[in-house]
Amino acid sequence: YSASHVVVSLVKNYPNYLIINLDKLDYCASLKNLETVSEKENYKFIQGDICEPDFIKQLFEAEKIDIVLHFAARTHVDLSFWHALEFTYVNVYGTNVLVAAAHEANVEKFIYVSTDEVYGGSTDEEFDESSPKRPTNPYASSKAAAECFVQSYWERYQFPVVITRSSNVYGPHQYPEKVIPKFISLLQQNRKCCIHGSGLQRRNFLYAADVVEAFLTVLKEGKPGEIYNIGTNFEMSISQLAKELIHLIKKTSSESEMEYWMDYVKDRPTNDLRYPMNSEKMHNLGWSPKVPWKEGIKKTIEWYKENFHNWKNSEEALEPFPVTEPFAQLSGP
Repeated sequence: YSASHVVVSLVKNYPNYLIINLDKLDYCASLKNLETVSEKENYKFIQGDICEPDFIKQLFEAEKIDIVLHFAARTHVDLSFWHALEFTYVNVYGTNVLVAAAHEANVEKFIYVSTDEVYGGSTDEEFDESSPKRPTNPYASSKAAAECFVQSYWERYQFPVVITRSSNVYGPHQYPEKVIPKFISLLQQNRKCCIHGSGLQRRNFLYAADVVEAFLTVLKEGKPGEIYNIGTNFEMSISQLAKELIHLIKKTSSESEMEYWMDYVKDRPTNDLRYPMNSEKMHNLGWSPKVPWKEGIKKTIEWYKENFHNWKNSEEALEPFPVTEPFAQLSGP
């Protein structure tokens, strides 16, 4: 999802570079996100899986790839409790395959896209890049483990890897299982927002265009072996997020009407309260978020009005996820 925005920007702004988009086309992918560049001469789409070593090795040999931005991952926290081993397989094993092939191909820079969730939750402490990793769910654990593999290539071979950890990204193109597009789509279909637990969990939201600029900055200025937090100070509780969206979509400021559109359900096994991050290091590279919440969320609401059906299974994304105990899955992928 974030990668689609980065790919579009790279194709449009760097006509002398061939941008190769490798994607498995899993349930949450939509090639409609790339329609604006699909016919461009400097864009190439290849369907494939990072978990297939022979295929990945041949890809590096055939395409002479010199820079890798590694976004590919299973990312939905709720699903990770049900499919912990599958998340481990894709996020850890897949990353291992990709970084090994990239190292063998001697690429100039390998950027691994991680998440603020590797830090675990915090109510007061602000995380910087040297803070310990304390993941609390299978998704975050798999991303943290993958980071260790990537980092080891820098420690062992001085292979030029860079790791980024970003806040929650929102905007067009996101499969509607994630909280912002899910709430928007439910309300646009006259259905209630489904809120886990108390709804007091707070998240930092960063607009897609700002994240694109962050990755372009890391591409140009990011130093090998470094980690960069891509964060924002804009923070909102999930219940407040629901109220904001109800206000904008249902055109009401009445507290009782807002409550009508909010459905509180049992919380998932662990649900971190906050992920406050210090992004001073990115600011020192010249990047900071620019898109105000009011502007970003308005564009996002408009986009889902027209594009909700860009995925053939988008209706399924709006169902509440069943609650289970952590790491329930016992069989492999």
